[in-house]
Amino acid sequence: MNILWDFDGTLFDTYPVFAKILKQVIEKDDVSEEEIYTQTKISFKHAFKFFDLGDAQVNQFILLANQLPADEFKPFSGVEEVLMHANKNVIMTHSGRTEVLKTLQAYGWEGYFCDIVTGDDGYPRKPHAASYEYLHQKHRIDLVIGDRMIDIIPGKTLGIQTCLFQNKEPGADYYLSTYQDFFKIIFGLQVDR
Repeated sequence: MNILWDFDGTLFDTYPVFAKILKQVIEKDDVSEEEIYTQTKISFKHAFKFFDLGDAQVNQFILLANQLPADEFKPFSGVEEVLMHANKNVIMTHSGRTEVLKTLQAYGWEGYFCDIVTGDDGYPRKPHAASYEYLHQKHRIDLVIGDRMIDIIPGKTLGIQTCLFQNKEPGADYYLSTYQDFFKIIFGLQVDR
């Protein structure tokens, strides 16, 4: 199976860390990290607008996020086993290449991925399908996994099966709350561990 992965919120649990940083930038006592988390899960652009952040605050957030040690971002439990069993893994993310590679290298995971498309590569942002189409033509993708609808819409557009992770919005072919259930839900079987 060839899998196209989203990065933030799908491979790595980055949103709680981003919510903490954004809380520092917002500097309002009446805004909780939980509310920030909810808004950033929609999109960063949405959260910046929702909290009425100016350019200086957005730049401060980006600077602080880029200064974090890579091991601040923890991989989701069980995801490495899925990566090991896939024939090919590719990533499509809006995050920058430097940050993505830094995190993958911190866990020794760069070898799991044969291709990575990032926000630095000039493709239109999700849910536009151009980056997915490029990866599908090159690697014949069987499954798209993401944590938000914008992660799976391009896969649906291209006729690829989709899976939402920790998200129950209607529209995906499969739903996972943990990666320990991947083989049972996607293939209907248990894999000896």
